[in-house]
Amino acid sequence: MKRKVAVLLALVAMLGVAAGCGNKPAASPPENEHLRETALSSGAQQSETQMQEVQGPVNGTGESGDPQAGAQQTGAEKLTIQVYFTDDEMMELKQTPREIEFTADHSKYESAFEALQTADDSLFSLWEKVVLNTVKFVPENGLLTIDIHLPDEARLGAGGESLAIEALKNTMFQFDEVQQIELTVDGQQVESLMGHVDLEHPMTR
Repeated sequence: MKRKVAVLLALVAMLGVAAGCGNKPAASPPENEHLRETALSSGAQQSETQMQEVQGPVNGTGESGDPQAGAQQTGAEKLTIQVYFTDDEMMELKQTPREIEFTADHSKYESAFEALQTADDSLFSLWEKVVLNTVKFVPENGLLTIDIHLPDEARLGAGGESLAIEALKNTMFQFDEVQQIELTVDGQQVESLMGHVDLEHPMTR
């Protein structure tokens, strides 16, 4: 009888050990795993956003938002010069300060001539209706060649022609490097610009 009891107790002990070995940790439920991945993804996105905020916006043009920097990129230069006009009676020349802007592709002489063509409300431009063909400057001898087209409506009387030539000379000779001005009409030298005043070839200081 005692032997049977001992055998039963031994069996019970063995079953208990076997049951203990079989209790493995349960795998994480799928829902818990999904929550963990979502949390990791959110953290990565927040880190990336914070990095972008520190670095600031970046664009492909390299613009900094500074107008002065934009002007430097275009290579434009500005200069204030004196431009010469007359009044309605065409009795004398009147000088007016103008700011011109020029680039490597558009010389300051072209800009100065264009300024000469646009007068203030109270003044009259002697070159307003003249068409500028080309402008060429030779640094070696200081020769500025200006070729124009002269429509009929651009022609003036003797007094206006004389003032027009003086206005051109006064405007262009303020550039120290300009020593001579060759004024041609449609590529040709003419004896008189508008038929009243002799035209020098070239005009000198």
